[in-house]
Amino acid sequence: METITAGELEIRPSEYLALAAGRPLRLTVREFQLLTALARRADRIVTREELHEAVWGEPYRKSDRSVDVYVGKLRQKLNDASPGRPYIHTHFGFGYRLASGQ
Repeated sequence: METITAGELEIRPSEYLALAAGRPLRLTVREFQLLTALARRADRIVTREELHEAVWGEPYRKSDRSVDVYVGKLRQKLNDASPGRPYIHTHFGFGYRLASGQ
């Protein structure tokens, strides 16, 4: 069974389980897919285009704000589980980066 770890995050894709600081996260399918895509590339900037294709399985359109909306929801749930820990960082004009440690 594959387990993806990035700092305090533990993701078990085959079990559809994500933990932040040992607390289970209640994520939608898209949020889980987004978190997994970011965690697989932890500490690297991932573009909106890459995330959109990984999660939605289709090419990104510049007017589409889906990635940004879901990142916002995911940030809130991560913050609820582990307050004050900034997991996802925005790199304006580039994309997002999941920090594996701080």
